Amino acid sequence: MQIFKKQTNFNFMGSRKLAMVVSAILLVISLGSLIFQGLNFGLDFTGGTLVEVRYSEAADLNALRDTLQENDYKNFVIQNFGTTRDVLIRLAPRKDLSSAALSDNMIQLLRQPYNETLVESALDGLQQCSINGASEAADCNVQVRRVEFVGPQVGEELTEDGGLAMLYALIGILIYVAFRFEYRFAIGSVVAVLHDVIITLGIFSVFHLDFDLTVLAAVLAVIGYSLNDTIVVFDRIRENFRKVRKGTTIDVVNKSLNQTLSRTLMTSFTTMVVLISLFILGGDLIHNFAIALIIGVVVGTYSSIYVASTSAILLGVSKEDLMPVQKEGAELDDMP
Repeated sequence: MQIFKKQTNFNFMGSRKLAMVVSAILLVISLGSLIFQGLNFGLDFTGGTLVEVRYSEAADLNALRDTLQENDYKNFVIQNFGTTRDVLIRLAPRKDLSSAALSDNMIQLLRQPYNETLVESALDGLQQCSINGASEAADCNVQVRRVEFVGPQVGEELTEDGGLAMLYALIGILIYVAFRFEYRFAIGSVVAVLHDVIITLGIFSVFHLDFDLTVLAAVLAVIGYSLNDTIVVFDRIRENFRKVRKGTTIDVVNKSLNQTLSRTLMTSFTTMVVLISLFILGGDLIHNFAIALIIGVVVGTYSSIYVASTSAILLGVSKEDLMPVQKEGAELDDMP
């Protein structure tokens, strides 16, 4: 790994104005989309209907998704529940149908290939069908196990609690960094975190990707990842301000960024390998979770180099602000 042992000498801060323009454009697009289009909240936040069915043989989830999409079911989640024969389907509420009618129509669609008769109501409970032996396929190919309705009140509470969780995390970060660093660094850290969160949420809004609890968890993880990367950079900047006798603030920041570059790139690379694997192999349920983290890692790496350091420079941080305070009479104490 000789390439990482060689000290780089990139002029990162020479491109800070261009980076500020890029960040400003991304933030304007993200905020505009969040304000006028909003997030496409998933069933965890909007409420909906949950239906569990059992098939007589292994269910083809892709075929089920195609069937529902072809019949105007836009927002739903399908997953195996325990075995390949058990399927859990979560449906978003629709204005034109009640919860009972929504689940009835969906079950009818699932039974069509088997020429089964729809039960009078999916909410009546467990289907009276044989689930053992050779008679299973003949008697009941699609068995309704349970139907539940998640009310919108639960969704509203989750939305509020999720927003508060991010707010508390940002406040905690501000307090922590303010105690650990000079206040200009604390503000720079929070600016970088807000930058990463807004852009991540903005991308989900622009492309109308489902935003559910897994994505919220990913956004909170992005906050931690971005902060950790920024603190590593700021630790080195503070150390170099005290060690380097000559050079401007820009020189010290550039030197610090180059010294931490290999660590930043290796951390981001190894994290991305895991996230890309999750995206490719993890299945539909965690696709958006992986997407949110991939966006967060990329944006977080960028912000720790450009946004956090540039913010501290714009706030006027200097060597004098970080030098240890000389105790009065320290010279006398050192005398023999």
